[in-house]
Amino acid sequence: MADEHEQPEKVWDEYDWERFLREQDLRTERYLELLEKFADHPERDALIAREMGWVDLDGDEEGLWEDFEEEDVDEEFRQGEWEGLEEAADQAEVHPLYQASFELTIWLEEALEARGRNAASHPAAIELSHQASIMGGKLAAALSDPGSAELGMTIAYLKRALRAVNLGLNAYAELRREKVFGRTRDRRLREQLFEVRDAIVSLMGEVRAEWRRRHV
Repeated sequence: MADEHEQPEKVWDEYDWERFLREQDLRTERYLELLEKFADHPERDALIAREMGWVDLDGDEEGLWEDFEEEDVDEEFRQGEWEGLEEAADQAEVHPLYQASFELTIWLEEALEARGRNAASHPAAIELSHQASIMGGKLAAALSDPGSAELGMTIAYLKRALRAVNLGLNAYAELRREKVFGRTRDRRLREQLFEVRDAIVSLMGEVRAEWRRRHV
């Protein structure tokens, strides 16, 4: 019989998820540093496991290494947020917000190509393209399970998408000052960036309201 005084499991809010994601970022960065450091070492796996603290009291490095590979392998490439889950990806791809971000990424690529090599190689253009890619990845993670009980996680990923689009707007501002795009393309790019940003902010508000309705 379950303990009638047992406390219900705490539901994570957006701040809990943000802390978790930051911890995973640091863990992944450390792992990749070690992977590069010990890339050619014959005892690579054991050395990395030891440095990462994956060795238990019995010295079982292999078991802990296998746990990491099974549970966290997709954390090695979290920047793109592709998790190999086709069903989840399909859920995200049909969402209007993800579609808008995808269309922005494709439009930007074509616009830069049309403006020539100098435009495509401009540092601000590279940064804008990079942030657009990150934004799409974070939105895919946020929107992959519309019925998820983990609304805090959804908000945390939306925050990351919002940060990416804001950094993209900073890069766009530099491109605009230097007149990298023509007037028509410049106006269209600005419209798309703000449309996506406003949609993210709006969705965050909706999800926060739903979280409060369920848990407050």
